[in-house]
Amino acid sequence: MVHPDVEETATAIAEMEIRGAATIADAAAAALAIHAREAEADSPEAFRASMREAARALYDTRPTAVSLPNALRYVLYGMEGTTVEALRGSVTARADRFRRELDQAQSKLGRVGAGRIRDGDVVMTHCHSTDAMACIRAAIEQGKHVEAIVKETRPRQQGHITARELRELGVPVTLIVDNAAHRYLNDVDHVLVGADSIAADGSVINKIGTSGLAVSARDRGTPIMVAAQTIKLHPDTLTGQAVEIEMRAESEVIDAETREEIGDIEVRNPAFDVTPPRHIDAIVTEQGQFPPESIVTLMRELYGESVDQPWAE
Repeated sequence: MVHPDVEETATAIAEMEIRGAATIADAAAAALAIHAREAEADSPEAFRASMREAARALYDTRPTAVSLPNALRYVLYGMEGTTVEALRGSVTARADRFRRELDQAQSKLGRVGAGRIRDGDVVMTHCHSTDAMACIRAAIEQGKHVEAIVKETRPRQQGHITARELRELGVPVTLIVDNAAHRYLNDVDHVLVGADSIAADGSVINKIGTSGLAVSARDRGTPIMVAAQTIKLHPDTLTGQAVEIEMRAESEVIDAETREEIGDIEVRNPAFDVTPPRHIDAIVTEQGQFPPESIVTLMRELYGESVDQPWAE
């Protein structure tokens, strides 16, 4: 039986109450630790099976949030011991270590990204990314003045979260509708976005609208920087697996009453799109900054040529 905290975390991730790759990964690791501490098992085999069940419940929530399976892999691969108590201790220790390293990774990434931001720069953001925010926060801590043009990012308007957090940092913010981005790119020094996941060829999977923004930025000669911790690298793409694009509920786009008034229509609501590496100038990670075409080298160093799914064993 899955612990109630695991079920609550899975629901919160699925409903986007918990959002952002690092936040999702941290919540998943914390939930696994709670499950490990309180799971009732009369044998090591039963404990392992219980942990796999909990991991599967979390994994099924967000198919494109690659930080989630990377977190589950990290924790489950550290499950060692010949007794239930030894297994329990190894999982909780591994989860705690993952969460500590995750917290340090974002700080390191922020300092790397801040190195690309000059005093007086204007950045344009899309959606809400804790990694992108870390770069701006670090730049401000270095004494730089930064301004931001924030896309509201429909249909869920995550850009409002970015605008609020930037104002809390004292950053002057101009909020624009998504369709106005091309109009304001001449006023921007950098486009700064996060990533839900990054494929082996350097393609960036991020909130729908990122690809169009990158095309416009390339047309205007505005550099685009992707801020992404290494937990967002998608190791399965090393073996040729395509990244699944999540389709979200129609109700995010149109309410039932309006749809009925319009008539018989099909509604599609993809959560993400794919930006090819030719439209990206740099991918910033806690390991340093990389041209997108070389990200495969880092991915192989971290994950090898392929990664199994220990929750499916």
